[in-house]
Amino acid sequence: MKPMVLALGAFLMAGPARAEVVDAQPNGFESRFNVTVNAPPAAVRAAMLNIAGWWDPSHTYSGDAKNLSLDLAGGCFCETLKTGYVRHMTVVYADASAVRLQGALGPLQSTGAIGHLTFAFKPAAEGKTTLVVSYVVGGYAKGGLGEAWAKPVDSVIGVQVGRLKAYAEKPG
Repeated sequence: MKPMVLALGAFLMAGPARAEVVDAQPNGFESRFNVTVNAPPAAVRAAMLNIAGWWDPSHTYSGDAKNLSLDLAGGCFCETLKTGYVRHMTVVYADASAVRLQGALGPLQSTGAIGHLTFAFKPAAEGKTTLVVSYVVGGYAKGGLGEAWAKPVDSVIGVQVGRLKAYAEKPG
């Protein structure tokens, strides 16, 4: 119970980067973020796949992003815990231009919600990438998904996108 409470607290106290809540309804919402990354699409995709390198550790159950893995072939965005594991999401689509994960992040796992988190890598001018990240969530949550969850989830996705951008732009 304590890890869930800590995860909920971390989930709700996200940093200043914000995605755009495209739509919010009682039964779901969509959060979308567009950012230009100073790296080519293949490099941004490779950085994204090394999720332990950029995911905010305060948004993990273990408190350590090194426990995260993203396995395209096995389909698991998972986290190793001392006495178990968490399957955060399942890879449902992957090619050179996009990676799509299905699942409910963090405390949304304890609701009747399900979502698709998509990372799209679009070539931009001068070897840069337009990274489009969207999280579309639907289902049931007490108090309504859009009303209770859209803004906090939007904040968390914004933090993660900002961290991915910084990680992908690191030299070497």
